[in-house]
Amino acid sequence: MSGTADFQRRMPEASHDLRRPVSLLQRWHVDLPLLIGLLAITVYGLIVLYSASGQDWHYLKRQGVFFLLAYGVMFTVAQVRLQTMEYWSPWIFAGGVVLLVLVLYMGVGAKGAQRWLSIGGFRFQPSEILKLAVPLMVATYLSRRLLPPKLHHVIAVLALIAIPTLLIMRQPDLGTSLLIAASGLLVLFFAGLRWRYILSAIGILLAASWPIWNFVLRGYQKQRILTLFNPEEDKLGAGWNIIQSKTAIGSGGLYGKGWTNGTQSQLNFLPESHTDFIIAVLAEEFGLTGVLLLLALYAWVIVRGLWIAANAQDTFGRLLAGSITFTFFVYIFVNIGMVSGLLPVVGVPLPLVSHGGTSIVTLMMGFGILMAISTERRRVSIG
Repeated sequence: MSGTADFQRRMPEASHDLRRPVSLLQRWHVDLPLLIGLLAITVYGLIVLYSASGQDWHYLKRQGVFFLLAYGVMFTVAQVRLQTMEYWSPWIFAGGVVLLVLVLYMGVGAKGAQRWLSIGGFRFQPSEILKLAVPLMVATYLSRRLLPPKLHHVIAVLALIAIPTLLIMRQPDLGTSLLIAASGLLVLFFAGLRWRYILSAIGILLAASWPIWNFVLRGYQKQRILTLFNPEEDKLGAGWNIIQSKTAIGSGGLYGKGWTNGTQSQLNFLPESHTDFIIAVLAEEFGLTGVLLLLALYAWVIVRGLWIAANAQDTFGRLLAGSITFTFFVYIFVNIGMVSGLLPVVGVPLPLVSHGGTSIVTLMMGFGILMAISTERRRVSIG
């Protein structure tokens, strides 16, 4: 119609008008569902630890300090961009390997093992660094190449994994070495490793089982494997831990004996009740219901980690998130398996529940990386 202004639809001129308001959690790159799961496990773990330690406030306060430090580290790592992690991963890996070599010559020994370095009065386990350095390094290497990886790339990755694994086995620390090897192999698996390589590796491992048994494993490690099949053969020696652990788990029933009322742990029948065998204390005092609750919390964290991996922005993030999440699952599976008599005792703590310092900080660093991967998409969209 003449004299009538044309109707025009216009988009807002300022691009930031289209953006959603940025929440405080987004600014600090915190994944809320993951944080809720971790906090729930932390609280539950502290409750169990108080009873498992014989109601010793010293252990509880010390664990609380470890958690405060660990959460601080997690929030700090979450601020780091993935490009920065990828750039520094070779240097972190190389530094970790150097520290492992130093352990062999300058390490501090305890209980027949030489696994620690003492610097300025501070003692730490360099092998904990490799729990993250190995998947970081392998993810960096594979993300820069066409996937699925070719044979020479697979061989290169296996060499990267073998170096720290063999150095840690020399300490000796079979449990940690296997976990570190698993963290690297999981990255390789998520990169689309062909099944013929996997089946070939299984065949080689089976063929090498006899030489490994005779020339690699130490006497006490062989004893642990033999005890798995017949713990009653040495009830007061090698089989004691497993027998007492299964007794505690079975006596808990459906609802348990009540908090701090467990007999196996409170009367000191159960060794290492506040560290490796703490799940037996949980089962005895809270029963099957308490164990299922903890497993549900673990499942919450694992499912969230897999969601983060599936929605990562690039190959590096997907490989790294998948490895960190499944390595967390392996920790849980191995600990519960060995405590219940399904796997040999290899000294793997229950994540975020067993008493410990360096292991908790390392785990939370991994979750900080997960949060960084989860919020990477928001960083790109927010600017």
